[in-house]
Amino acid sequence: MAFSIPERKPARRYTFAAPPVHLLHVPPKRVWLLFAMPHQWRVFELVYFTEKTLQLSIISADRNTMTFILIISFFVILLVTVFMLFSDRIFNRKRSKPLSGADTMKLREANKRLAHNPKDPDALLVIANHFYTQGNWEEAYRTYTTITEIGGSTDEFTVYCRYGICALKLGHVDNAYKGLTVARSLKQNDFDVNFNLGIIEFQRRNYEKAMQLFQNARVINPEDAPNLRYFGHTLFKLNKYKEAMIFIRQAMDIAPDDKESLYVLGECYFEANQPEQALKIFSHLRSDPDLGASACLFSGTINISIHENEQAIENFELGLKHEQIKDDVLLDLRYKLATTYIQQNDLGKALPLLKQIQAGTPGYKDVPILINRYQELHSNRNLQIFLMGSQADFIALCRKSVMSYYTRAKVKIINISITKNDWADINAEVDTPKWSEVVAFRFIRSQGTIGELVVRDFHSHLKEVKAGKGICLTVGTFSDEAKRFTEARLIDLIEKERFIAILNAASHTTVGNQKSK
Repeated sequence: MAFSIPERKPARRYTFAAPPVHLLHVPPKRVWLLFAMPHQWRVFELVYFTEKTLQLSIISADRNTMTFILIISFFVILLVTVFMLFSDRIFNRKRSKPLSGADTMKLREANKRLAHNPKDPDALLVIANHFYTQGNWEEAYRTYTTITEIGGSTDEFTVYCRYGICALKLGHVDNAYKGLTVARSLKQNDFDVNFNLGIIEFQRRNYEKAMQLFQNARVINPEDAPNLRYFGHTLFKLNKYKEAMIFIRQAMDIAPDDKESLYVLGECYFEANQPEQALKIFSHLRSDPDLGASACLFSGTINISIHENEQAIENFELGLKHEQIKDDVLLDLRYKLATTYIQQNDLGKALPLLKQIQAGTPGYKDVPILINRYQELHSNRNLQIFLMGSQADFIALCRKSVMSYYTRAKVKIINISITKNDWADINAEVDTPKWSEVVAFRFIRSQGTIGELVVRDFHSHLKEVKAGKGICLTVGTFSDEAKRFTEARLIDLIEKERFIAILNAASHTTVGNQKSK
C-alpha cells in the first residue's frame, strides 16, 4: 500500500525551557506526539537542542501520511520512554552503595521527622551517617556541622568523630583537629580518633605526639596497614631507623604496592649504615615517575661512598632525565653529578652543570668557588694534571719541572718521596759551570695559602737529606709568616704565576734526554 506525502506546510515552532533529561546529552533529537483530530492528525514535534531548551513544532498532515509516521513513532517513543525510566539507574549504579531495607526505612523515618522538625538532631544524624557511609564527604560534613551547631544529639561521639574525619578528608585541618579532640575527650580508646589525630600531628610535624597516637591505634587494631605505615614513617622522622624498619615492613606485607613506604625503608637502611640493602631498594625505584629522581640521587650517593664513581654518574644522569623533579632534588642531582665529574677529571662536563646551578641558584653551596677554581684548570692541562691528575702523572710532571728548572745544568734525580697526596719531595744533584749542589724540591698540590708549618717541615727535610738549597713550589700562595721564615734561609718560595710558567716550560722538555735515577 503506497502513501503519498503532500508538501508540508510551514510549521509553527515554539522554543521554551525544559528540565534536564538524559536524552538531551546527545545532538538534537526529535520526538513526535500524535493526536487524532477531526479531519486530520496533529503532530507535535519536539526537538531537543540543549539540556534546558526544546522546540515544539505543530505539523498538520492527512491520515494516510500520519498512519505511516504513527507505526514508526510508536516504537521510537517506546524506546525513549524505557531509556528515560532506567537511565538514572544505568548512570548512577556505581555512585552509591546499595541500601538495605533497614537503612531505607531509617532514611524514610528520618525524612518524616525532618518534615515536622528540620532541626531534629537525631534525624539529621541518620542523614549524615548515610552520606558518610556513601563517601559523600561534603554533604556529610555539612550535615554534621549543622548537628554540632544545633546540639542535643544522643550520639555526640559519632557526630564529632565523623565531623573531624570528613573535615580532614576535605582539607579543613583545624576543624578536623577540633572535632577529633572533642571525640577523644568522650572516648579515648577509639581507633579512628587516634589514627586521624595522629595524621594531623604528623602533618604538623609533631612527631612525638603522632607516635603516641599511632601507638594507641596499633594497640586497638594491630594489623591495620595505614596505621602501621604512618607509625613506621613517624619513627623514621624521629631517627629511630631500626624500629621504623619493623613496622614499615609489616605494613608492606599487607600492602606491597606502597612505593613511598619502600622508599622510606631504603632511607632507613641508608641511615642505619646498610648501604647494600638501601642500594637494592633505590635501584628498584629509579624508574618510578614520582620517586625515581630521588631514588637515583640516593643510589648515586651510595655509589660515591663505596668509590663507584662511574655507576654514580650513571644514576645521577638517569635522575636528571625524569620529568617530575623537586627543586631541591634537582639541585642536588646537578651538584653531585658535577662534583663526581670533577673527581673523574672530566671538567668539560662538570663546569656547564656548575654554571647552570649558579645561574638558577646563585651562591649554592661552594659552586662559585668551584667555578673559579676549575675554570682555569680546564683551560690549562698542566695545572689540571698537577692538582687533579693521577699520582703517576703528577710525579712525571714534577720530574719534568726539576729537569728543566736550571738551564745549562746537568741534573740527576736521586730520590722521590710522596707525603699522602699533599706534596712530593724530589732530591736532585745539580751540576752547573759555577757550582754543584744537592737541591731539594717540594711540590705542594694546593691552590690555597701555604703556612709557616709546611715551610718549617721542608727546612727540616733539607737538613735530613743534607741539601744545600731548597725550592718550594705551589699553585697557591705562601703566607707572610712563611715568607719571613725563609728570609735568612736558603729556601726559594715559588708561587702560582711563576710556577705555571715553569710547568708550561716543563711540558716541552723531554725527560728522556736527561740523566735520572
